[in-house]
Amino acid sequence: MPFHSSLRRCTPALCGAWLGALALLGSLSAAASAQDIPFTAWRDGFASDLRSEGVRPDIVSSMLDGLEPDPRVIERDQTQPEFVRPIWQYLEGAVSETRVANGQRAAARIADTLQAVEERFEVDRHILTGIWGLESAYGEIQGNFDIVRSLATLAWEGRRRGFAEAQLRAIAQMLDRGYATRAELVGSWAGGMGQTQFIPATYMERAVDFNGDGRRDIWRNEGDALGSAANLLARAGWEYRQPVFTEVRLPQGFSFADWSESQRRQVSQWAGLGIEPVSGSWSADDLNRSARLVIPAGAGAPAFLVYRNFEALLRYNNSTAYALGVAYLARAFEHGNAGMATGWPVDNPPISRSQSRELQEALSRLGHDPGGLDGVVGPNTRRAIRAFQSANGLAPDGYAGLALYNAVMAADGAR
Repeated sequence: MPFHSSLRRCTPALCGAWLGALALLGSLSAAASAQDIPFTAWRDGFASDLRSEGVRPDIVSSMLDGLEPDPRVIERDQTQPEFVRPIWQYLEGAVSETRVANGQRAAARIADTLQAVEERFEVDRHILTGIWGLESAYGEIQGNFDIVRSLATLAWEGRRRGFAEAQLRAIAQMLDRGYATRAELVGSWAGGMGQTQFIPATYMERAVDFNGDGRRDIWRNEGDALGSAANLLARAGWEYRQPVFTEVRLPQGFSFADWSESQRRQVSQWAGLGIEPVSGSWSADDLNRSARLVIPAGAGAPAFLVYRNFEALLRYNNSTAYALGVAYLARAFEHGNAGMATGWPVDNPPISRSQSRELQEALSRLGHDPGGLDGVVGPNTRRAIRAFQSANGLAPDGYAGLALYNAVMAADGAR
């Protein structure tokens, strides 16, 4: 699973280091005071837990002796981005000409390996190449954080302690079984490792030794890395040589009020509602598929019927943008055409985090309970949005875009 983030930097060279250091120290102090426990106390207690669970003392020592928290990890974990990246910007980067060209060269370089992985796991090679490209730029960018230190920092910080400690226990198993050395455990700030950015628990469950050398080397060996990704997708229900999605056209007057993104129907039923592919027509095989209708940017934007392979990609990374990115990148490798028939609503981008909080406050005042005022547009807020849209003659698509924000603010101001 991918973990993408970036540190904010001050522009002036002379003051930047000092300001950055002060900010990081502040983050450390906040985390420590929130937990009221020194890092050494957490570290020594967790080391004792590992030993009591039967982990060899030398492995515990190699992981934790002298370990200090990484303030960069705390900053990244505590920093919530103010602006939400529009899905069309994500997809533009995911399927850029450079990424497609680099992927074609990388796939040609290891064509025999990709063919062997595809044949063994029955997962399409273009999809695997797409994952490889989005996760690590075809092995070039794997991260350089000490993931033991990163995960220990997250565990001490406390917000995701259960997750982080589970990953550290998986690392102990990795070291015990000789899958990696302590020095090899580098990756993203949040624990993703190797060319396919597996977290340690996923590594233990799904990583494979594809080349048969006794190791699951997802860092240096493309066969192990891509075989592991293929094994994950196969276990998640991948259907070989079947589509991921179909871009569709909604009929005039489509009833958004009767739709939810979690609703699954046969394509024949969706077709009965007037939903058609943007190109061509439904085949007999298509009509027998089970699908969800996904509309990531609201009414009038691209819409998709997504199939079982889309759900498998969500098991890799639970993001609609990611699953579409992988699928469109795979399409570009295979057909050279990754475009969409319907244009994105570039004049109606998703709203910022602060605007989302203002939206929640206004919806609440208007009698539509968003379930909280945290600036996060989750299921409860989307239900409140749809209630407002229905009450005001708008298509109840639940999309928190700029147009919806302006409409809610206007209604709130007119109370």
